[in-house]
Amino acid sequence: MSTSRYLDDAAIERLADLLDQRAVPHRGFNLEALDGYLSALAVSPGEPLPLEQWQPAVWGTPPRWDDDAERADIEQLLASHHAMASARVRHDGDSLPDHLAPLLWLPTDEEADEQDDLDELDVGRDWALGFFTAVELREMEWEQWLDDHDWIDHAFELLDRLASGEIMAEDPTAEGTPIGYRERLEIVARLPDILGDLNHHRVQAMTPREPLRQEAAPGRNDPCSCGSGKKYKKCCGAD
Repeated sequence: MSTSRYLDDAAIERLADLLDQRAVPHRGFNLEALDGYLSALAVSPGEPLPLEQWQPAVWGTPPRWDDDAERADIEQLLASHHAMASARVRHDGDSLPDHLAPLLWLPTDEEADEQDDLDELDVGRDWALGFFTAVELREMEWEQWLDDHDWIDHAFELLDRLASGEIMAEDPTAEGTPIGYRERLEIVARLPDILGDLNHHRVQAMTPREPLRQEAAPGRNDPCSCGSGKKYKKCCGAD
């Protein structure tokens, strides 16, 4: 798969503008939420979902396109973004190419310096909310994975911290502990590894396992395979 199938900088900017105009006002996704959504689709249990099943959530209220050409153009942008997310999860944090990095907003040094309180920045929130929206499309399958694997449950706890902005208390009636800007950045830095681990698990779960072949037992009147010279029924096959 070549980088030409993915979004370049101009296509990313165009898709972001389209989403801001046609999706965000109708409770659809911005670019960051879409990236989290498509990343979750790439690591979800089961076979990949077709475009017609996952696209409606992107827009909130389905937009009316000017013509078929505009619809096809926008669907190509979504397909390129989907291809980018699918390629991303085949890497971990050490091997991830720059052009496949998660698309989320991080303040520049100048923007960070202008903030009175960096802890008020909700870095990664929209990405995590998009991720969890995709999880709902395969909720039962994800629940099974969470029940069976503590490490997946822990990964979801980290993503929930991005989405909610807090660490949940053990007592469900107690208030959570707010997380700060640095804690958000630490979780964001772990996203490629989380996605890589989930994809590895998905591939393993979908790989057919060959049953162990058992050697056929000798017939009851055949010579016993132990070499005793007796018939099987009088030796190892005796009841």
